[in-house]
Amino acid sequence: MRESLVDRHVGFLHALRGAGIPVSVAEGLDAAAALRVIEMGDRDLLKSAYAATLVKKPSYRPGFDVLFDLWFPPSTSGLYSAPRDDLQEATPQQLRDELARLLANGGDEEMRQFARAMVERFGRQPAGPGRQNWFSYSVMRALSPETLIARLLEGIERGTLHEKRARTHISAKIRQFESEVASDVRRRIAEDSGIEKIAKSAVRPPLDQIDFLRATKQDLTDLRREVYPLARRLATRLAIKHRHDKQGRLDFRRTVRASLQTGGVPLTTHFKPPRPHKPELVVLCDTSDSVSSFAHFTLLLTYALKEQFTKVRAFGFVDTVDEITRFFAPGADFLDAVTRLASEADMTRFGRTNYGHAFERFAEKYGDAIGPRTSLLILGDARSNYQPPAADTLRRLAGKARHAHWLNPEPRAQWDTGDSVASGYGAIVPMRECRNVAQLAEFIEDLN
Repeated sequence: MRESLVDRHVGFLHALRGAGIPVSVAEGLDAAAALRVIEMGDRDLLKSAYAATLVKKPSYRPGFDVLFDLWFPPSTSGLYSAPRDDLQEATPQQLRDELARLLANGGDEEMRQFARAMVERFGRQPAGPGRQNWFSYSVMRALSPETLIARLLEGIERGTLHEKRARTHISAKIRQFESEVASDVRRRIAEDSGIEKIAKSAVRPPLDQIDFLRATKQDLTDLRREVYPLARRLATRLAIKHRHDKQGRLDFRRTVRASLQTGGVPLTTHFKPPRPHKPELVVLCDTSDSVSSFAHFTLLLTYALKEQFTKVRAFGFVDTVDEITRFFAPGADFLDAVTRLASEADMTRFGRTNYGHAFERFAEKYGDAIGPRTSLLILGDARSNYQPPAADTLRRLAGKARHAHWLNPEPRAQWDTGDSVASGYGAIVPMRECRNVAQLAEFIEDLN
């Protein structure tokens, strides 16, 4: 490979890693090897080769596509013609007519050329002497593709299957146009400011690496499909941990029979296999506003865990604690459960998080929930507004459980800052940083 292509290859791999898409050295070498056997002039083939060697999960693909378009833009591949000059002189109505035609039956290359021309015409905004910025919203505002749907559906009977298919097709073409515009805007910004600069802000982290404390409502909705596999794996791991922790009861008959070979001296003891059972789980979850997104996710995890454990009891707290298991009965809608929980559960007195008081109230009201077959899972940031931590109470609770674990959604670098009591609590219950789904999966895999 030529030196310029090597630099671009290395830069592309670095950008993928910076965007949270894991790429190992071996995978980078595999990609380089693939480039030696493909036609480099075929951009689609180049993209497929990189995707096949570097993308390990479907959730990584959107970020990969954005970065590939930045590092290997169509304008530099020689594959695509320049934007159509005739569109620069067309009236707004003529442009909307052309867009309507493309939404109805335009090809991908036609749509790409049209989008590039529209960015050239409407996307440029002056930003001072000798400077300019590029924006997608100004293109969308000028053409308003959503307003063309009714026009394109004229003559089609409403409510029919044909109308539904046509609406779906047009909506997909609108999304394609928006994507092409956004891609060309990013390309132009990269040409003006450098690829590295725009790459840092152009790609959202993969779904499994989105910080719980910064997750949007849509992120939390998307995360739902990640929860059930994790719940099954967590239940399996805890069950294995239980089996490894304790042998079954003494098998008296086998032990006596074996002792006959040694003159009646039981040098070898035999045990019955432990009875398999699903472990019991108690979840103690901080539901305060400071960790609301994390609480939402952990409640979703609790909802999924109920199907995997013999018995799950869930408790939420802010400055006092209440059992919230009743809101997640089998068949209950999760969003309805969360809504009822917010209005009906007794988890707050004064509205400021108080871990110490919550632990003491839990021990007083629900201490019998924890026993020798119980796994205790605490979820929260360990920030208690400088209130007494009730460490002795937590120690008693953890001592009664078979296992105890604490997942903290804050970065480890922020532990023990301000009102955080992370290290103090972590000395009693092993505490893990758990800011995203990837770290939760690592925690589950590390249980042994």
